[in-house]
Amino acid sequence: MDTTRTALVLGATGGVGGEVAAALRRHGWQVRSLHRTRSGHESGITWTRGDAMRPQDVIAAAAGAALIVHAVNPPGYRNWDRLVLPMLESTIAAARATGARILLPGNVYNYGPDAFPRLTEDSPQHPLTRKGAIRVEMERRLAAAAEAGVRSLVVRAGDFFGPAAGNNWFSQGLVKPGRAVSSVTLPGRPGIGHAWAYLPDLAEAMVRLVEREDRLAAFDNVHFAGHWDADGMAMAAAIRRVTGKADLPLRRFPWLLARLASPFVTLFREIVEMRYLWQEPVALDNSRLVALLGAEPHTPLDEAVRATLTGLGCLEPTAAQSSAARHPHLV
Repeated sequence: MDTTRTALVLGATGGVGGEVAAALRRHGWQVRSLHRTRSGHESGITWTRGDAMRPQDVIAAAAGAALIVHAVNPPGYRNWDRLVLPMLESTIAAARATGARILLPGNVYNYGPDAFPRLTEDSPQHPLTRKGAIRVEMERRLAAAAEAGVRSLVVRAGDFFGPAAGNNWFSQGLVKPGRAVSSVTLPGRPGIGHAWAYLPDLAEAMVRLVEREDRLAAFDNVHFAGHWDADGMAMAAAIRRVTGKADLPLRRFPWLLARLASPFVTLFREIVEMRYLWQEPVALDNSRLVALLGAEPHTPLDEAVRATLTGLGCLEPTAAQSSAARHPHLV
């Protein structure tokens, strides 16, 4: 086996990890993953039984790998403060032992309003939330590890959506999975821009970036622009077009009810904490990504929305759709 093209994907059963694993396989990589109960070969991935909280499990699974994708997160936003950093330390230990580069899917939680509206890789990181502070600490630890020879790459993006994107604003807020779309719920106000990242495009960009190893710093970070919804209404308009329901009702997200329920429901507490990202425009500057790759992988919005709604069980697949609908156009 060519270990220079072997990757360990932590979180391969999740939306980001699953798409990155698929993109790696398309690019000819051998893909492994770690799971608490699964082992053997499935979907082109070699599964090893183990726990991301145990460094020795991650070190063993990463033996001979050139890349470790750290896409694992606690389910349902629970226990972030107790689990996120220990899991990252397991990955850093494995990268130190194997010489692999770490790939961390990032987000905009790191930033406060002082960095808005356009985020570059050098924008100040002054988070307003607990999760934001944890994300900043994750990157601080990766930067510190780089001084000891552990290489890493953070690729930041806006809100995820896609055919198998897992828990996100599109699938948990805008529409209801498993049923025909009868309305669209808008978390933001009209006129407030918002960045969306179609996961197959993002995963393709991530893999292309790690294959530019000779152009990456020991600790590096790159921004993915994705789909910029300039007035906060483009995503809703695309859902209307794709469903063929021009008069699909648009509803405001019930922020007051979520706030009232937040002391009792973990999900609502975490949602309310991130509301500030819907109250001001937040865009990501992808100039560096374009300089490295030539162009950003980009699926047209309607095509991406159709694939997402189909994957969520909100639309019946059409004859024209195929597995290629889940993957980005190559540019």
